[in-house]
Amino acid sequence: MSKVGVLALGPAGVGKSTFCNSLVAHMQTIGRTAHIVNLDPAADPTEFEFSIDIRDLISLQDVQEELHLGPNGSLLYCFEFLLDNLDWLDEQIGDYNDDYLIFDCPGQIELYSHVPVLPVIVKHLQQQLGFSLCCTYLLEAPFVIDNSKFFSGALTAMAAMIFLELPHINILSKTDLIRDTVSKAQLKKFLNPDPLLLEQANEQEDGYIASNPKYARLNKAIAQLVDDFGMVQFLPLDCSDKDKNETVKSILSYIDDVTQWSEAQEPKEPNDEIEVPEEDAEWE
Repeated sequence: MSKVGVLALGPAGVGKSTFCNSLVAHMQTIGRTAHIVNLDPAADPTEFEFSIDIRDLISLQDVQEELHLGPNGSLLYCFEFLLDNLDWLDEQIGDYNDDYLIFDCPGQIELYSHVPVLPVIVKHLQQQLGFSLCCTYLLEAPFVIDNSKFFSGALTAMAAMIFLELPHINILSKTDLIRDTVSKAQLKKFLNPDPLLLEQANEQEDGYIASNPKYARLNKAIAQLVDDFGMVQFLPLDCSDKDKNETVKSILSYIDDVTQWSEAQEPKEPNDEIEVPEEDAEWE
């Protein structure tokens, strides 16, 4: 069996917890087992209970009440406390050593853009516990399908990709909310974007609000940066149909590929007791 972990990252409110629950639900329907590891000290379980919960070690509310810190300061304190007690995390994960773990992370993007907290946890999971990890970064579709906001989201996704140094999958969540207002052709521009064309889009040609000419050189430089990396693409996510969720199925296939989950599975034993029909007995 393989030790596989999936980190669900992204700004607050993009649907990380919904994605984690949808992923678990889909895996259960295909006969696979997955567990949610909650790394948000302020989060409550929704559809599925947390198998591992950071709040059993420390909670955001307790830190705020005892140390009189604000939400962001309390969150950083919680993660620093976790880093000082990684043996607790090792002990908790030990009960699910060979299972598929989905890490639901907080929405404060500074934790995986410039504060060296999650990178330490990632390296610990990889080097000390032998996990094969993958990062899924969610951005909200109603927010991203705008040129300027797209580049803002793309830059944060790139920052997380560079900072964590993990196989990285970008996801455009809540696509069901734009189904009636955005055509498939428009959506495709952001799923498989050409940053240079998006930067040049104007109101007359594409229906978007033109950028302020004052920032033309800056916008072009940002678009060129995104284009040079050539790795900013998105997979659509629609969790509105829980019975037949093709987008979750597609995303899981990408995760399995980058974590090499299939290659690490134990081969099934051949059936040595195949029954031969009576009419074919003469061929034995």
